[in-house]
Amino acid sequence: MNLNIVILAAGEGKRMYSSTPKVLHKVGGKPMLQHVIDVANKLNPNKLIIVYGHKGEQVQSTINDAFKDNSFSWVYQDKQLGTGHALKMALPHLDSTGATLVLYGDVPLINYKTLTKMLDSYNENVVMLTAILNDTYGYGRILRDETGKIIKVVEEKDTTDKEKDIKEINTGFYIFPNHLLPIWLNQLSNDNQQKEYYLTDVVELAHKSNKLIQNIATTTIYEIIGVNNKVQLEQVERIYQGILADTLLEKGVTLADKSRIDIRGDISVGQDCYIDVNCVFEGNITLGNNVIIGVGSVLKNVIISDGVCIKPYSIIEDAILGADSIIGPFSRIRPGTTLAQNTHIGNFVEVKNSKIGIGSKVNHLTYVGDAEIGSGVNVGAGSVTCNYDGKNKFKTVIEDGVFIGSGTMMVAPVTIKTGGVIGAGSTITKDTPENELTVSRAKQVTVLGWKKKQK
Repeated sequence: MNLNIVILAAGEGKRMYSSTPKVLHKVGGKPMLQHVIDVANKLNPNKLIIVYGHKGEQVQSTINDAFKDNSFSWVYQDKQLGTGHALKMALPHLDSTGATLVLYGDVPLINYKTLTKMLDSYNENVVMLTAILNDTYGYGRILRDETGKIIKVVEEKDTTDKEKDIKEINTGFYIFPNHLLPIWLNQLSNDNQQKEYYLTDVVELAHKSNKLIQNIATTTIYEIIGVNNKVQLEQVERIYQGILADTLLEKGVTLADKSRIDIRGDISVGQDCYIDVNCVFEGNITLGNNVIIGVGSVLKNVIISDGVCIKPYSIIEDAILGADSIIGPFSRIRPGTTLAQNTHIGNFVEVKNSKIGIGSKVNHLTYVGDAEIGSGVNVGAGSVTCNYDGKNKFKTVIEDGVFIGSGTMMVAPVTIKTGGVIGAGSTITKDTPENELTVSRAKQVTVLGWKKKQK
């Protein structure tokens, strides 16, 4: 079937009380509109058309950055005169044959399987997604005739007292035949309380045209929730996080509490991983087998190999962690860092743009930046690779088997050669020889007779 998809995304979202366009507010770290486009792309449409309006340049820029080399058609809706008017704006871009599926940029959890069921039911007819709700406030009601056929949708503000009692509601998702859609949209009227052109009125027009109107009923109510304010945004966020947490559990991950995890990207996992509470995952995350992630850790764009233990409150970004490494607690691994297997990065240690070799340890209160550290190295507490002179960054090289005493300042560019030992408290400004002890300290002096002045 020749499928066109139109995403209505022009709303301002005044109740969000935000300078950000409504459809760009994020769920799971991605703009709501991006979620909808992701689902739409899975359906392989011939055309994907986005009707945009409020702060349109920002919407276009954000989405085009997220989907490089896309072939979206962007349709600008200057005045928001209702959903019917919005779809009418897209008419020049629709094919004359096939069908159009209508989606919404502020309904981010619509399910691919549900849309597939709708498409499977399409046969030159109108297909709409419905639901049965106990609390129907705010939704249009489905009206049927005595034979059970759908004949009309009545919006909440236009319902009679009797119609308000109807529990079957319209979700707003439709499939229309392209050859009839222009006729119906051009017949729409704004003769209603909102003075808007309702897309729901197309249902009645289709019925009057003797077109069968078939409904697919969803029982997954969260997928039809639209976001109009920050309360609803938070609700959708929690639902989405629950879905992602359940997916991890189904893949065998042990979660200390599935309600206290946030995933803002894509995560792949091996076997027997354990994630403690209040951890945040951003970007692309890969966990190997037997990975342990402690309380309050934050991971962004990382590859974590088998057997890694990340202790509580560690922050790791754009890094690769080798097998059986131990990180934390309270460690920060910054972008460009690669740790080989069996490395230890401990309490209040910061590593940036560095490579650390097999079995090396940087365990306490240390900064390692723009460095290359070999295998079997021990870096003592309070040591610093002094990589920045105020203008340029320089590299520190620490070769295999080196022992760095506590409180050592290594002023880059500098190389500590294989097997060397640096005495505690040294400031190293020159390359050191292999397998030798190097000490650089000011002479200790006691000043006899000195007494601290009393105020």
